[in-house]
Amino acid sequence: MIASAIAIRTSRSWATMSIIPQRSETPSGTTYVAVGRGEPLVLIHGVGMKLDAWLPQIEVLSGRFEVIAADLPGHGGSVALADGSDLPAFVSRFARFLTEIDRGLVSVAGHSMGALIAGGLAVEARGLIRRVALLNGVYRRDAVARNAVRQRAAEIETGGFDREAPLRRWFGEGHEHEAAYALSRRLLAEVDQQGYATAYTAFANGDAVYADRWPEVGCPALFLTGEGDLNSTPEMARAMAASTCSGRAVIVPGHRHMVNLTAPQIVNDALTDWMSWTTEEACHDA
Repeated sequence: MIASAIAIRTSRSWATMSIIPQRSETPSGTTYVAVGRGEPLVLIHGVGMKLDAWLPQIEVLSGRFEVIAADLPGHGGSVALADGSDLPAFVSRFARFLTEIDRGLVSVAGHSMGALIAGGLAVEARGLIRRVALLNGVYRRDAVARNAVRQRAAEIETGGFDREAPLRRWFGEGHEHEAAYALSRRLLAEVDQQGYATAYTAFANGDAVYADRWPEVGCPALFLTGEGDLNSTPEMARAMAASTCSGRAVIVPGHRHMVNLTAPQIVNDALTDWMSWTTEEACHDA
Protein backbone atom coordinates (compact mmCIF):
# COMPACT_ATOMS: atom_id res chain seq x y z
CA MET A 1 0.00 0.00 0.00
CA ILE A 2 1.24 3.49 -0.87
CA ALA A 3 -0.29 6.52 0.85
CA SER A 4 0.37 9.96 -0.55
CA ALA A 5 -0.80 13.55 -0.38
CA ILE A 6 -0.96 15.63 -3.54
CA ALA A 7 -0.59 19.37 -3.83
CA ILE A 8 -3.45 21.68 -4.76
CA ARG A 9 -3.29 22.98 -8.31
CA THR A 10 -5.63 25.37 -10.02
CA SER A 11 -7.56 24.59 -13.19
CA ARG A 12 -10.02 26.41 -15.38
CA SER A 13 -13.58 26.47 -14.15
CA TRP A 14 -15.67 23.51 -15.30
CA ALA A 15 -18.78 25.66 -14.93
CA THR A 16 -18.45 26.60 -18.60
CA MET A 17 -18.47 22.97 -19.80
CA SER A 18 -20.77 21.62 -22.47
CA ILE A 19 -24.16 20.13 -21.65
CA ILE A 20 -24.41 16.45 -20.75
CA PRO A 21 -25.43 14.48 -23.88
CA GLN A 22 -28.79 12.73 -24.09
CA ARG A 23 -28.98 9.66 -21.90
CA SER A 24 -29.30 6.12 -23.18
CA GLU A 25 -31.17 3.43 -21.20
CA THR A 26 -30.41 -0.26 -20.73
CA PRO A 27 -33.13 -2.95 -20.75
CA SER A 28 -33.02 -3.12 -16.94
CA GLY A 29 -33.68 0.61 -16.69
CA THR A 30 -30.29 2.21 -15.95
CA THR A 31 -29.76 5.53 -17.71
CA TYR A 32 -26.26 6.53 -18.72
CA VAL A 33 -24.09 8.53 -21.09
CA ALA A 34 -21.02 7.31 -22.97
CA VAL A 35 -18.56 9.95 -24.17
CA GLY A 36 -15.19 9.55 -25.88
CA ARG A 37 -13.27 6.59 -27.22
CA GLY A 38 -10.70 4.23 -25.76
CA GLU A 39 -10.50 2.04 -22.69
CA PRO A 40 -13.87 2.08 -20.85
CA LEU A 41 -14.13 3.96 -17.54
CA VAL A 42 -17.43 3.65 -15.66
CA LEU A 43 -18.40 6.37 -13.16
CA ILE A 44 -20.98 5.86 -10.37
CA HIS A 45 -22.13 8.95 -8.45
CA GLY A 46 -23.17 9.39 -4.83
CA VAL A 47 -26.59 9.32 -3.18
CA GLY A 48 -28.80 12.32 -3.93
CA MET A 49 -26.86 13.22 -7.08
CA LYS A 50 -27.04 12.03 -10.68
CA LEU A 51 -24.44 11.44 -13.37
CA ASP A 52 -24.15 15.22 -13.92
CA ALA A 53 -22.04 15.28 -10.74
CA TRP A 54 -19.19 13.88 -12.86
CA LEU A 55 -19.15 16.86 -15.26
CA PRO A 56 -15.45 17.72 -14.76
CA GLN A 57 -14.41 14.10 -15.24
CA ILE A 58 -16.64 13.50 -18.27
CA GLU A 59 -15.24 16.51 -20.10
CA VAL A 60 -11.56 15.91 -19.43
CA LEU A 61 -11.23 12.13 -19.21
CA SER A 62 -13.32 11.51 -22.33
CA GLY A 63 -10.39 12.91 -24.27
CA ARG A 64 -8.43 9.73 -23.43
CA PHE A 65 -11.01 7.11 -22.48
CA GLU A 66 -14.59 6.11 -23.16
CA VAL A 67 -16.27 7.59 -20.09
CA ILE A 68 -19.54 5.89 -19.17
CA ALA A 69 -21.43 7.67 -16.38
CA ALA A 70 -24.62 6.11 -15.00
CA ASP A 71 -27.48 7.27 -12.78
CA LEU A 72 -28.09 5.36 -9.55
CA PRO A 73 -31.42 3.52 -9.34
CA GLY A 74 -34.11 6.03 -8.39
CA HIS A 75 -31.87 8.93 -9.45
CA GLY A 76 -31.81 10.84 -12.72
CA GLY A 77 -33.65 8.70 -15.24
CA SER A 78 -32.85 5.26 -13.79
CA VAL A 79 -35.64 2.95 -12.67
CA ALA A 80 -35.74 2.63 -8.89
CA LEU A 81 -35.09 -0.52 -6.93
CA ALA A 82 -37.72 -1.81 -4.52
CA ASP A 83 -38.10 0.09 -1.24
CA GLY A 84 -35.75 -1.33 1.37
CA SER A 85 -33.18 -2.61 -1.15
CA ASP A 86 -29.76 -3.07 0.41
CA LEU A 87 -26.26 -2.44 -0.91
CA PRO A 88 -25.93 -5.87 -2.58
CA ALA A 89 -29.09 -5.09 -4.58
CA PHE A 90 -27.42 -1.93 -5.91
CA VAL A 91 -24.28 -3.91 -6.70
CA SER A 92 -26.36 -6.50 -8.54
CA ARG A 93 -28.08 -3.80 -10.61
CA PHE A 94 -24.73 -2.37 -11.66
CA ALA A 95 -23.29 -5.80 -12.42
CA ARG A 96 -26.23 -6.25 -14.77
CA PHE A 97 -25.57 -2.78 -16.21
CA LEU A 98 -21.97 -3.74 -17.01
CA THR A 99 -23.20 -6.87 -18.76
CA GLU A 100 -25.78 -4.88 -20.71
CA ILE A 101 -23.31 -2.29 -22.02
CA ASP A 102 -21.00 -5.15 -23.05
CA ARG A 103 -17.62 -3.41 -22.89
CA GLY A 104 -15.70 -6.39 -21.53
CA LEU A 105 -13.36 -5.55 -18.66
CA VAL A 106 -13.96 -2.02 -17.36
CA SER A 107 -12.40 0.27 -14.78
CA VAL A 108 -15.00 1.49 -12.27
CA ALA A 109 -14.77 4.63 -10.14
CA GLY A 110 -17.44 5.49 -7.60
CA HIS A 111 -18.01 8.43 -5.30
CA SER A 112 -19.50 7.99 -1.79
CA MET A 113 -22.47 5.59 -2.28
CA GLY A 114 -21.01 4.94 -5.72
CA ALA A 115 -17.76 3.97 -4.01
CA LEU A 116 -19.57 1.34 -1.94
CA ILE A 117 -21.11 -0.03 -5.14
CA ALA A 118 -17.75 0.00 -6.94
CA GLY A 119 -16.17 -1.90 -4.05
CA GLY A 120 -18.99 -4.42 -4.14
CA LEU A 121 -18.46 -4.92 -7.87
CA ALA A 122 -14.76 -5.59 -7.30
CA VAL A 123 -15.82 -8.42 -4.99
CA GLU A 124 -18.97 -9.79 -6.63
CA ALA A 125 -18.30 -9.13 -10.33
CA ARG A 126 -14.53 -9.35 -10.45
CA GLY A 127 -14.63 -11.00 -13.87
CA LEU A 128 -15.89 -7.69 -15.26
CA ILE A 129 -13.56 -5.31 -13.39
CA ARG A 130 -10.07 -4.29 -14.52
CA ARG A 131 -9.54 -1.61 -11.84
CA VAL A 132 -11.56 -0.04 -9.04
CA ALA A 133 -11.41 3.45 -7.53
CA LEU A 134 -13.25 4.56 -4.40
CA LEU A 135 -13.57 8.33 -4.05
CA ASN A 136 -14.68 9.50 -0.61
CA GLY A 137 -15.67 6.00 0.38
CA VAL A 138 -16.78 4.88 3.83
CA TYR A 139 -15.38 1.91 5.70
CA ARG A 140 -16.29 0.57 9.13
CA ARG A 141 -17.84 3.69 10.66
CA ASP A 142 -17.47 4.08 14.40
CA ALA A 143 -20.56 3.92 16.60
CA VAL A 144 -21.12 7.69 16.65
CA ALA A 145 -20.90 8.04 12.87
CA ARG A 146 -23.05 4.94 12.34
CA ASN A 147 -25.81 6.23 14.58
CA ALA A 148 -25.73 9.68 12.94
CA VAL A 149 -26.00 8.35 9.37
CA ARG A 150 -28.78 5.93 10.30
CA GLN A 151 -30.70 8.77 11.94
CA ARG A 152 -30.36 10.79 8.73
CA ALA A 153 -31.63 7.80 6.75
CA ALA A 154 -34.70 7.57 8.98
CA GLU A 155 -35.41 11.29 8.50
CA ILE A 156 -35.16 10.96 4.73
CA GLU A 157 -37.62 8.04 4.82
CA THR A 158 -40.22 10.35 6.40
CA GLY A 159 -39.72 13.05 3.77
CA GLY A 160 -39.04 15.61 6.48
CA PHE A 161 -35.36 16.16 5.82
CA ASP A 162 -33.32 19.30 5.21
CA ARG A 163 -31.87 19.23 1.68
CA GLU A 164 -29.34 21.91 2.62
CA ALA A 165 -27.82 19.88 5.46
CA PRO A 166 -25.73 17.59 3.23
CA LEU A 167 -24.20 20.63 1.55
CA ARG A 168 -22.94 21.93 4.88
CA ARG A 169 -21.30 18.56 5.59
CA TRP A 170 -19.85 18.25 2.12
CA PHE A 171 -18.46 21.77 1.70
CA GLY A 172 -18.34 23.51 5.08
CA GLU A 173 -19.20 27.19 5.40
CA GLY A 174 -18.50 29.97 2.91
CA HIS A 175 -18.78 28.06 -0.37
CA GLU A 176 -22.37 28.87 -1.26
CA HIS A 177 -21.47 30.90 -4.38
CA GLU A 178 -19.09 28.35 -5.88
CA ALA A 179 -20.01 26.30 -8.96
CA ALA A 180 -19.55 22.95 -7.19
CA TYR A 181 -21.91 23.98 -4.40
CA ALA A 182 -24.52 25.32 -6.84
CA LEU A 183 -24.51 22.11 -8.91
CA SER A 184 -24.77 19.90 -5.83
CA ARG A 185 -27.63 22.00 -4.46
CA ARG A 186 -29.52 21.75 -7.76
CA LEU A 187 -29.11 17.98 -7.96
CA LEU A 188 -30.26 17.49 -4.37
CA ALA A 189 -33.32 19.64 -5.06
CA GLU A 190 -34.22 17.48 -8.06
CA VAL A 191 -33.77 14.01 -6.54
CA ASP A 192 -36.81 11.79 -6.10
CA GLN A 193 -37.53 11.45 -2.38
CA GLN A 194 -38.19 7.71 -2.37
CA GLY A 195 -35.26 6.90 -4.62
CA TYR A 196 -33.10 9.01 -2.33
CA ALA A 197 -34.43 7.29 0.78
CA THR A 198 -33.83 3.79 -0.56
CA ALA A 199 -30.28 4.58 -1.65
CA TYR A 200 -29.45 6.46 1.55
CA THR A 201 -30.65 3.63 3.76
CA ALA A 202 -28.47 1.20 1.79
CA PHE A 203 -25.60 3.66 2.14
CA ALA A 204 -26.14 4.03 5.89
CA ASN A 205 -25.97 0.27 6.39
CA GLY A 206 -23.38 -0.55 3.76
CA ASP A 207 -20.01 0.46 5.21
CA ALA A 208 -19.19 -3.00 6.55
CA VAL A 209 -20.95 -5.21 3.97
CA TYR A 210 -17.82 -5.89 1.91
CA ALA A 211 -15.25 -4.70 4.45
CA ASP A 212 -13.91 -8.17 5.25
CA ARG A 213 -13.52 -9.05 1.58
CA TRP A 214 -10.96 -6.49 0.42
CA PRO A 215 -8.15 -9.08 0.70
CA GLU A 216 -9.95 -10.98 -2.09
CA VAL A 217 -9.66 -8.03 -4.49
CA GLY A 218 -6.67 -8.43 -6.78
CA CYS A 219 -7.29 -5.62 -9.27
CA PRO A 220 -5.54 -2.22 -8.89
CA ALA A 221 -7.49 -0.19 -6.33
CA LEU A 222 -7.36 3.56 -5.68
CA PHE A 223 -8.78 5.03 -2.46
CA LEU A 224 -9.00 8.83 -2.67
CA THR A 225 -10.61 11.25 -0.25
CA GLY A 226 -10.40 14.81 1.00
CA GLU A 227 -8.22 15.63 3.96
CA GLY A 228 -11.16 17.40 5.62
CA ASP A 229 -13.87 14.85 4.86
CA LEU A 230 -15.40 14.14 8.27
CA ASN A 231 -17.36 11.05 7.20
CA SER A 232 -15.23 9.46 4.46
CA THR A 233 -12.04 10.02 6.37
CA PRO A 234 -8.39 9.70 5.32
CA GLU A 235 -8.06 6.97 7.93
CA MET A 236 -10.76 4.97 6.14
CA ALA A 237 -9.02 5.36 2.78
CA ARG A 238 -5.69 4.24 4.24
CA ALA A 239 -7.28 1.27 6.00
CA MET A 240 -8.94 0.05 2.81
CA ALA A 241 -5.72 0.47 0.84
CA ALA A 242 -3.77 -1.43 3.48
CA SER A 243 -6.18 -4.36 3.32
CA THR A 244 -5.29 -5.26 -0.27
CA CYS A 245 -1.94 -5.65 -2.01
CA SER A 246 -3.29 -3.66 -4.94
CA GLY A 247 -4.40 -0.61 -2.93
CA ARG A 248 -3.06 2.93 -2.86
CA ALA A 249 -4.48 5.80 -0.81
CA VAL A 250 -4.43 9.39 -2.04
CA ILE A 251 -5.43 12.21 0.32
CA VAL A 252 -6.28 15.61 -1.17
CA PRO A 253 -5.34 18.40 1.26
CA GLY A 254 -7.72 21.29 1.82
CA HIS A 255 -10.85 19.57 0.45
CA ARG A 256 -13.84 17.71 1.83
CA HIS A 257 -16.48 15.35 0.44
CA MET A 258 -17.21 16.62 -3.09
CA VAL A 259 -13.57 16.48 -4.06
CA ASN A 260 -14.21 15.53 -7.69
CA LEU A 261 -16.01 18.88 -8.08
CA THR A 262 -13.87 21.05 -5.81
CA ALA A 263 -10.49 19.68 -6.94
CA PRO A 264 -11.26 18.39 -10.44
CA GLN A 265 -7.76 18.63 -11.87
CA ILE A 266 -6.27 16.69 -8.98
CA VAL A 267 -8.95 14.01 -9.24
CA ASN A 268 -8.65 13.81 -13.02
CA ASP A 269 -4.87 13.44 -12.75
CA ALA A 270 -5.23 10.75 -10.08
CA LEU A 271 -7.77 8.82 -12.16
CA THR A 272 -5.64 9.13 -15.30
CA ASP A 273 -2.65 7.74 -13.41
CA TRP A 274 -4.79 4.92 -11.95
CA MET A 275 -5.95 3.97 -15.44
CA SER A 276 -2.34 3.05 -16.22
CA TRP A 277 -1.91 0.68 -13.24
CA THR A 278 -1.62 -3.04 -13.70
CA THR A 279 -2.18 -5.68 -11.06
CA GLU A 280 1.45 -6.70 -11.11
CA GLU A 281 2.70 -3.13 -10.62
CA ALA A 282 0.24 -2.35 -7.85
CA CYS A 283 1.08 -5.46 -5.85
CA HIS A 284 4.80 -4.96 -6.38
CA ASP A 285 4.58 -1.35 -5.13
CA ALA A 286 2.74 -2.52 -2.01
